[in-house]
Amino acid sequence: MTGSPHAMAPRPQARRGHQPRLQFWYDFASNYSWIAARRIEAAARDAGVALQWKPFLLGPIFAASGWNDSPFNVYPAKGAYAWRDVARLADGLGLALTRPQPFPQNSLQAARLALALPEAALPAFTVALFAAEFEQGLGLSEGALRQALAAASAHLKHPLAADGAGTGGLPAAGVDVEAALAAAGSDAVKRALRAQTEAAVAAGIFGAPAFVASDGELFWGNDRLEQALAWELGLAGP
Repeated sequence: MTGSPHAMAPRPQARRGHQPRLQFWYDFASNYSWIAARRIEAAARDAGVALQWKPFLLGPIFAASGWNDSPFNVYPAKGAYAWRDVARLADGLGLALTRPQPFPQNSLQAARLALALPEAALPAFTVALFAAEFEQGLGLSEGALRQALAAASAHLKHPLAADGAGTGGLPAAGVDVEAALAAAGSDAVKRALRAQTEAAVAAGIFGAPAFVASDGELFWGNDRLEQALAWELGLAGP
């Protein structure tokens, strides 16, 4: 975000010809990111806003603030409230929370694997992995990763079955699970994840989920999703 936040008007400034596109930043270990991932596709589709899925790591950001653990563990009262809040939100979506043990899970391999995938596979992979972690009790285990890769592969092969959009109903190539797992350990993917996390810091992100509009406006928290979508739409003008 550029300039002083106090000098900028607290409303979007319309841009001629703007195509609404919102960045969704999340850490696979984040419980509120799970909730956001479970509802963002429908909310964005209804609003007419395209999405960019941006997995990153909160750990280095927390460490820079002097935290070596989730603030939900550092501050027990805050953690107790957060888990109750997440359970309420999940119930509202028709989901049942299964709290992963331990929390937070190590999300390094999950983030690397996400960045090793084609962009078109990222939404299905992300949603499936969050479901495995927070709904099925699988955490971020290898089994959960493989399950999410299979879901992403199925989505690529049969996109019409998932969201009604595709290439004339013809099946496309899916995800090569073993190749994706191998690519996740490559130097290129490791560099990409470092760069992605550095970009999150540069955008002013300090927690997850976060949403960044096309003009750099930052919104933090699952409960700011609708505001972020409205801001992005505002950039397109009336």
